[in-house]
Amino acid sequence: MTEKATFAAGCFWGIEAAFRRVDGVVSTAVGYSGGEFESPTYEDVCSGQTGHAEAVQLEFDPAKVSYDQLLELFWEIHDPTTLNRQGPDIGSQYRSAIFFHGPGQEAAARASKERQVAAGRFGNPIVTEIIPAATFWRAEDYHQQYFEKRGRTSHGLF
Repeated sequence: MTEKATFAAGCFWGIEAAFRRVDGVVSTAVGYSGGEFESPTYEDVCSGQTGHAEAVQLEFDPAKVSYDQLLELFWEIHDPTTLNRQGPDIGSQYRSAIFFHGPGQEAAARASKERQVAAGRFGNPIVTEIIPAATFWRAEDYHQQYFEKRGRTSHGLF
């Protein structure tokens, strides 16, 4: 039986590429989550007015990869200390967020964040939101597996 996980960590193209390489991740989709706007388009989200973050929703096999392992990768592939920004991308749509699917994921996400803080892994406070998963609006087809469609596996950040 598979489970879902949803993460926002900047531009969704690179985040999707990182998670697609994980053994046990069955499928990925990029899209928009965390806002109030119905059926947003990429242009809507880029305006910064919808409240949505660019996000990746994964389906994973917990017998092959644990949610904790996915969380560890989440912390590794972006800077969770920059509010509404990742690299050159600026705006609330690029915020760091964990959208949990149920109380088990919420507890795991909060414990994982606390481990990052206790370890002093980052020099600044972590600003990652940990919030309930809401409607996930799948992005337009041209955004799905963007780097793979262009013969690349990442944008060079990981």
